[in-house]
Amino acid sequence: MQEYFSRVMSAEQHFFGNVRFSPIRSSTMSNKAGDLNRLSYSDLIPALDADIFVVFGSSFIKGWLAEFLAEHQALNIHMGLSPHYRGSSCNFWAMYDSNPAMVGATIHLLTHGLDSGPILRHALPTLGNEDPFGFTMKAVVAAFDAILETLKNSDWRDLSGVPQDKSLELRYTRNSDFTDEVAADFLHRDVDNDALQKLLATSAPPNLLNPVRH
Repeated sequence: MQEYFSRVMSAEQHFFGNVRFSPIRSSTMSNKAGDLNRLSYSDLIPALDADIFVVFGSSFIKGWLAEFLAEHQALNIHMGLSPHYRGSSCNFWAMYDSNPAMVGATIHLLTHGLDSGPILRHALPTLGNEDPFGFTMKAVVAAFDAILETLKNSDWRDLSGVPQDKSLELRYTRNSDFTDEVAADFLHRDVDNDALQKLLATSAPPNLLNPVRH
């Protein structure tokens, strides 16, 4: 697991640079994992006075905050191509399934369900000279591009989105599914760029909604 995540962090650094503090004009609030749903309305008042809400990498949001975000048409970035890959670590599992054409991200409206809101658009990485770790990290860049492209459209709030068809689901994963044995198996395969190129050449992505590619 340590080797796997060291390669993830290396790819992260390549695309996003070193870890650094947020810009001076931005405000942050640090919370322990799982504490988000314990916060009250008064705890979050400064953040709730916003024009746009974007959720990324969050644990499952419940209760009053989920209702508030849904009412304000919050956008959620799901790292995975919904409805095909849902749950956690979706792009890893797409790669684990030798299915790199299913690596990407989904921009959807946040609802009370877990990553189940209507889809506005998808995002895909384009393979250059990256290995699997760089390729999946490039999907994060594509997701950010997709968010910006969506928000450039002043009419995006009028979009109802496309409901997710659960019959198209290929895999639903939980954090507990990603074990040392799974990580070791994936690392042992040692998939390189040539192998990725061949896999992509022999498969096609599913029908995508307003895709953005990076």
